[in-house]
Amino acid sequence: MQTKSAVHLPAPAEVVDPLRQFLTRVALAFGILLATAFIVWLDRDGYTDNTDGSVNLLDALYYTTVTLSTTGYGDIAPVTDSARLLNVILITPMRVMFLIILIGTTLETLTARSREQVRLNRWRKKLRDHTVVIGYGVKGRSAVATMLANEVSPDSLVVVDPDPAAIAEANETGLVAVMGDATRTEVLRRAGVPTASRVIITTARDDATVLATLTCRQLNKDANIVVAVREADNVALVRQGGANEVVTSSDAVGRILGLATVSPALGHVLEDLTTSGTGLEVAERMVTPREEGKQPKLLSDLVVAIVRDGVELPFHSPAIGHLVRGDRLIVVRASEELPWARREDIHQTPVEDEAEDPADRPPGGV
Repeated sequence: MQTKSAVHLPAPAEVVDPLRQFLTRVALAFGILLATAFIVWLDRDGYTDNTDGSVNLLDALYYTTVTLSTTGYGDIAPVTDSARLLNVILITPMRVMFLIILIGTTLETLTARSREQVRLNRWRKKLRDHTVVIGYGVKGRSAVATMLANEVSPDSLVVVDPDPAAIAEANETGLVAVMGDATRTEVLRRAGVPTASRVIITTARDDATVLATLTCRQLNKDANIVVAVREADNVALVRQGGANEVVTSSDAVGRILGLATVSPALGHVLEDLTTSGTGLEVAERMVTPREEGKQPKLLSDLVVAIVRDGVELPFHSPAIGHLVRGDRLIVVRASEELPWARREDIHQTPVEDEAEDPADRPPGGV
């Protein structure tokens, strides 16, 4: 049985629980009904009942019910001037309030779906250059958390998963989620894969991952597709399907476990590097004007690779030479700094500008 796809938008800010809102309105309506019945009963001598002439508490409640609901059978009616005046200045306004509550609740129910459709249409119109995360399990949640920690807007992320619990969790995080099978073209279209700039695929099974990769690449020829597979034997197959980057989760975890066994300190460092927000971070940034013409080893950040003209060069590559404008640096630095912050957008203080850079010192300088 195939899962029907559907787009689930996160709850809007300051949303009121529908059940709580409904119960509040029912309580208000019931309160108005009781208050009106009590007022009529207090002035019961001003009313007449065509059946027996007198009005008791049950008659007052009955009269109030048919009056507030505008039914008006006429078997009980005000006969004195004071009772009629009370109906004009008090009971009629309470009838209006009672009807407003009932009609408002009905309209709220009828228009909820329309408002949701308007929100959905508005979201679809703005859906461009976003990131689609297929699979919201452990790996998918970690990928989303890392992107959010690096100042990626939740509005630019869309989650795809067949599990209603995962969809609910994504909505609670403030993400738009599409429930359905990510191997189906219809589901991926609903998630906006054709207009996405990045796709992350972290399904639970490699066969589903391969098919999802093929479908995503068919829908979008230019998106950067990053895929996680469990077995190394499937790496080549996923790359043939159109993946730009492939991470072998089982091999990566196994290697970290092995290194941690051989050297606990090395295991701690690797865990630190893969944990966002604490200790060290691996980051990518642009080279700054002050760093141009210098060797990577002279920078304050630990440079592990350089991306030049779209080509990734390891730190030991002789082709690097000196840094040039346009280079992107892959660095290791303290997590107190924004991992993906572009240094050219961060203004240095005068103290920093005047500070002497060790690389500017002449050889043998004091």
